[in-house]
Amino acid sequence: MTDLILETRGLTKHYGGVHALTGADFSLTRGEHVAIMGDNGAGKSTFVRQITGVEKPTGGQIIFDGVEHTFQSPIEAREAGIETVFQTLALADDLDVPSNLFLGREKIRFNLGPFSILDKRAMKEAAMAALLKTGVKIPNIMNTIRNMSGGQRQCVAIARTAAFKSKLVIMDEPTAALGVQETAQVENIIRTLKEAGEPLILISHNMRQVFDLVDRIVVFRRGRIVANLRKEDTSGEDVVAYITGAKTGTEYQGAA
Repeated sequence: MTDLILETRGLTKHYGGVHALTGADFSLTRGEHVAIMGDNGAGKSTFVRQITGVEKPTGGQIIFDGVEHTFQSPIEAREAGIETVFQTLALADDLDVPSNLFLGREKIRFNLGPFSILDKRAMKEAAMAALLKTGVKIPNIMNTIRNMSGGQRQCVAIARTAAFKSKLVIMDEPTAALGVQETAQVENIIRTLKEAGEPLILISHNMRQVFDLVDRIVVFRRGRIVANLRKEDTSGEDVVAYITGAKTGTEYQGAA
């Protein structure tokens, strides 16, 4: 079995005459945590939309867990084992934690078509196991999402990735709208995923967070990957230089 969990070769996305992503060669090994950084419009979100099935690439290959894929939707990517926490969170405010974790993947006790009966007990038990696995602390999981803080909402969205057999977790700016204490909680969850050997892609503008949490930093600029840096071999100043274009060219230092 290959050590690579994800590889893209020449991944490209054009919107008419706009080249949002060009020739992205990217790799992620099992258990590795990698940050994707870059200015607004650098191609970070475009890249994630291609590998999660939100959009179809214009060109290139996506190899996930040793198999080439052309995901037709986020559901297909999720079924393959890619769990994504988007900035929008995609939570249902009027549902409780178990219902949100199993939204679209409900456990059925009796399958009677449109009159099927949910196995609420099984979903509650699985939800508690997912929270335990990620270290998420929610005082009452039967509360509706509407009555939770921003940090608790974010933690529920992250815990959803652990409720199923995910092979890769992608987080898009998971702490952008959180306070100091809530940010610390989310970062502890990311460390828990690392200890469990779960590979992760983190999109973040937070330099301190990136250097605290990941093994490697990949920088996008104007739709291209311009740097691939081991954390211990670089500095915040170097990363900023690549983001702004003060340093140019593609500097690959290996995937490990």
